[in-house]
Amino acid sequence: MGPRAEPQVVAAVAAGGALGASARYGAGLLWPTPEGAFPWTTFTVNVLGCALLGVLMVLLTEKPAEWSAAPPHPLLRPFLGTGVCGGFTTFSAYALETERLLSAGDPLRGLLCLAMSQFTGPPS
Repeated sequence: MGPRAEPQVVAAVAAGGALGASARYGAGLLWPTPEGAFPWTTFTVNVLGCALLGVLMVLLTEKPAEWSAAPPHPLLRPFLGTGVCGGFTTFSAYALETERLLSAGDPLRGLLCLAMSQFTGPPS
């Protein structure tokens, strides 16, 4: 893709990001974290998003030639990977929830949140 494709890539990432962030927001509404509780929703979203991103990259970069004659659309990877998965996972909520637990005098859960999230892969 050349310079003319950059606006298309930005638009694909933005559209995917809007979908991913909306899904994350919806997860928070469906499974809210009570005050002082471990943030299982954010943790689960980040684990799921990282797993989906890993599967997606394999499917889009290593397997398409085996499954079809046509390669995937060049905007599919930025839309789904950077956009949807990046918008779905969240570093800011994870950091904020960790800080809230630590500030509330719950260092065990705060450090547990910090440690567990490091083993799931890097949240976006």
